[in-house]
Amino acid sequence: MAKKLRIVCTVTNDLNYDQRMIRICSALANDGHDVTLVGFKKKNSKPLVERPFRQKRLPIIAEKGKLMYVDYWIKLFFVLLFRKADVLCAIDLDTILPVYYASKIRGKKRVYDAHELFTELKEVISRPAVHKMWLWIERHTVPNFPVGYTIGECYAAEFKRKYGVDYGVVRNATILKPLTIPEKKEKYILYQGAVNVGRRFEQLIPAMQFVDAPLIICGEGNYFEETKALVAQYQLEDKVTFKGYLPPEELRQYTLSAYIGITLFEDTSLSNKLSMANRFFDYMHSAVPQICNQYPEYEKVNAQFEIAALLEDPNPENIAAAINKLLTDEAYHNRLEKNCLAAREIYCWQMQEKTLLNTYARFR
Repeated sequence: MAKKLRIVCTVTNDLNYDQRMIRICSALANDGHDVTLVGFKKKNSKPLVERPFRQKRLPIIAEKGKLMYVDYWIKLFFVLLFRKADVLCAIDLDTILPVYYASKIRGKKRVYDAHELFTELKEVISRPAVHKMWLWIERHTVPNFPVGYTIGECYAAEFKRKYGVDYGVVRNATILKPLTIPEKKEKYILYQGAVNVGRRFEQLIPAMQFVDAPLIICGEGNYFEETKALVAQYQLEDKVTFKGYLPPEELRQYTLSAYIGITLFEDTSLSNKLSMANRFFDYMHSAVPQICNQYPEYEKVNAQFEIAALLEDPNPENIAAAINKLLTDEAYHNRLEKNCLAAREIYCWQMQEKTLLNTYARFR
C-alpha cells in the first residue's frame, strides 16, 4: 500500500480564491495524502470554504510591503517548524525562505511550485533594490529545490538554464467537466484575474471607446485603482463594470456566459512573456474565444487549436479591431468556439495532475 504523505503547501494570498492551489491540494488529497494549505488571514477575509484538504490562515499585521513579508515569514517559519509534515512545498518565491530553512532544520523533503518567474515580474525588476533582494533569495534557494514543477515549458526551460533544475510542467488547466454552452443574449467581454501592473489595462480601457459591448472585470490587484481611474478618464462608467473578487463558483458563471475573454500581458516582463495564465484555460473550458498576446505558450496551443485572436501589437486600435471582429463575424466566433471544445479535451486538469501526482510519488 502506498504511503500517505503529510504535505504542507504555503501561499501568500486568500485561500478561497486561489483556483490553482484548490485544484492542486484537492488532487493530492484525493490521491490519499494529508494536505494542508497555509495562507494569509486579512481583515476582510471571508470564512473559509470547506475543501477536501486542511486550511490554515495566519493573521498578518500589514497587507503589503516589507513588513507584511517579514511578519508572515516569521509566523510561517514557526508553523512549519512544528507542524507534522513529510513534505513542505513553497508556492512561488515569496514563501520559499521559510520553507527552505524549516525543511533544512527538520530534514524534510521540499518541493518548489513556481507559478511565476518571480524575479522577472515587472513590479520586481522595475525596483533595483527589490529586484536585488529577490534575486538573492532565488539564487540562495532554488538550486536547493531539485524537485519542483512549473506552469509551462518556457518557464521550465528558464529554470533549467539558470539553475540546472529539471522541473515538470503542471499547467493551470481547468478541470474537464460536461459543458452546455448557454444562449448568449448579451455579448459581453470578460477580464478575470488579478488587476495588476503589466496586464495592459492602459490599452484595454481606451480600446473600449471603439467597442459596442460591455466589459466586466472580475478581480482586484495592485493596478485596481488606476484601472478605475482610466475608466473615469475615458468616461466609460456605463460600459465597464468592476465585480472585484468572486468565489470560483460564481466566477465560473460569468465566464460561461461571456462572449469574449481577455488574456493580455506586457512584454516588458519576461515572466509575462513566457507565462500561461489560468484564465486562458478557464475561457477555453467555457468555450469562450479570447484575445491574447502573440507569446510563445499561446502560439503553441493556437497552432494546434485556433481558439484565440493573437495580437503582436495590442494597442487600443488593434484590441478594439480584434474584439469587434469576434462580435460581428459569427462564423469566425463559432469556429473558435468549436475549437475550444476540442482543445479542452487535451488541455485539462485530468491530464496535468498526472505530472503533479508523479512528483510527490517519488517521496512515498
